[in-house]
Amino acid sequence: MKASVWTTSTALTALLTFVALASPQVQAQAVFRIVGPDGRVTFSDKPPAPSDKATKLDSSGRAGAVAGAELPFELRAITSRYPVTLYSGDGCEPCNNGRAMLASRGIPFTERTVTTPQDGEALQKLSGGATLPLLTIGGQKIKGFQSNDWTQFLDAAGYPATSMLSASYRNPPPSPLVPVSKPIPIGAPEPAFAPPPPPPTANSPSNPAGIRF
Repeated sequence: MKASVWTTSTALTALLTFVALASPQVQAQAVFRIVGPDGRVTFSDKPPAPSDKATKLDSSGRAGAVAGAELPFELRAITSRYPVTLYSGDGCEPCNNGRAMLASRGIPFTERTVTTPQDGEALQKLSGGATLPLLTIGGQKIKGFQSNDWTQFLDAAGYPATSMLSASYRNPPPSPLVPVSKPIPIGAPEPAFAPPPPPPTANSPSNPAGIRF
């Protein structure tokens, strides 16, 4: 019997046609264009291996970035259940130590900075205090940096003890806890913040959010 050979475009067309005609549950599944280590291109509805380069296709065959494609499968599963967020401030040495610990262990995390009175108020609502750093692992909140405490909670969440990240992986850049609502035009004076009157020793000109380290 003569073997049939499909070209890449033929295989993609057939796979997308199947997804379009299948049930709504199947239609919700992603279709990936995967380039293996040997350069071979395949299409699958299963997530790619960490060593593969992949893009996610919509129903028309257009490509989009695969969220978390740079993370090993084990880490993708953990971060989806117990995402890690570091809340930090300027001049906070414990924050620097905590960030260095997460990086050395290879923990994927998001960082939120607390620098304005609005950030301080949001932190107060989030944690019930003004202590930095604050680490959240899923719904767990850990105030201050203690290496042993952070290690125990990360272990309990299932994060590996040593880094599994590739050398090219980068965490998202830090962003303010309270997003800036309107960009300040170049050359325009910065707006003056007017926080509520603080206790006598809580705030200082260099620490407008009243943060304790």
